[in-house]
Amino acid sequence: MNKKTKILGALAWSILIGFSSCKKDDPGPGDGSSQKYLVQTMSEIAQVKPGHTAAYSEFPTGTINNSAQTGALGASGNEGFRTYNGMVFKMFNGSFERGIYRLLVDGTGRVSYDTKSIKTSNSHSGSGNFVIENDTKGYYWDGDSPWEIHTFNPTALERTGSLGNYEAELKKSDAGINFQAIGQHFLAIKEGKLYADVTYSEGSEQRGGVFNDFFPDVTIAVIDLQTGDLEKTTVIKNTGAIAFINDNEMYSFDQQGNLYIVCQGTNAAFGTNSKIARIKKGETDIDATWELKFSDYRSADDGKFVGVFAEGDRLVLTVNTEPLTADIINNGEIWKFYSVDIATKQFTPIEGVEASINGGGAYPAFSVDGKTILLVNKPSQSDVSGYYELNGNTVTPLFKVTGGHPKGFTKINVTN
Repeated sequence: MNKKTKILGALAWSILIGFSSCKKDDPGPGDGSSQKYLVQTMSEIAQVKPGHTAAYSEFPTGTINNSAQTGALGASGNEGFRTYNGMVFKMFNGSFERGIYRLLVDGTGRVSYDTKSIKTSNSHSGSGNFVIENDTKGYYWDGDSPWEIHTFNPTALERTGSLGNYEAELKKSDAGINFQAIGQHFLAIKEGKLYADVTYSEGSEQRGGVFNDFFPDVTIAVIDLQTGDLEKTTVIKNTGAIAFINDNEMYSFDQQGNLYIVCQGTNAAFGTNSKIARIKKGETDIDATWELKFSDYRSADDGKFVGVFAEGDRLVLTVNTEPLTADIINNGEIWKFYSVDIATKQFTPIEGVEASINGGGAYPAFSVDGKTILLVNKPSQSDVSGYYELNGNTVTPLFKVTGGHPKGFTKINVTN
């Protein structure tokens, strides 16, 4: 295969540092215990993501301010989370250290981090990426052992071992590859198989595997969860940067069990060749008959996808309404919600919702209490930022957020 042109410059890097079981869907009732609603806000757009996480006994209404809520947790690392069975996990803790961490809420509404955690390498982007199979088994990536898929118990929040080391089967010797790994950006479980991206990167250390792919195709390993054996690899052609290195997994399952996967493309700041690929239910290969390209939205191919939510026969996502530049990719109010028909690839704008800032590590679209919810962050206008319910192609406001950027909304089990 031909080597890609190295595209991640210092400027692009600086703006970046600033489902299966972990699907962007209803968190579920857990074990039947009581639950509260959890809202996360980021006080400023900064590298360590300072802000607050607060709990609410009822579904929020009107306008809320997390920092004024009794029991709110003020800390760093406020940009999204992943939920499973009423548990809420994060890839960053309140000190902005990488790993697998769990948020807790007690009966009074006090939010805290579990004293137990799984700390991983803090010098490799994506360290702590994980997926959960059930209450007692999950899988994660640690940058200190990049060719190994580790296992953990999500309920106990403890390491349990290793699924396998895949260096012998997957390592390449091409000159110019400076970092290799499995599962750094993408881990998903479908029908008894673990799907894990394989990194072949020109970068190293923190920049290893971040918008500097060596090959022109993205490779995904397919691993049998019963045996830990590598069964095969499958590729997403002519793209790069599968998913990312934060709590927004950038993939989604539809109701039929088809898996949709985001690739951000070959350029950190500008996109290019960004696409959404699919693995169909009952299959283990990338579907060669279907893909959604950013150029299907705008032929200039001057942007990228940054998230996806599959709902029925459509995908709900955001796209940049103007060409990307390093100045606006993360701070510009340019990201507009669209509904995309899976069969026809027709983009239909969602009405009643403003273009907003890139959600980053927070899901732009997700489900809570059976509602499809959109996260809107538009600080230039008062009384806009918050959460909206999507019905058809129109939205209605659920609640607004003040005192910070909205960065996550879910339900969480109460622990005493």
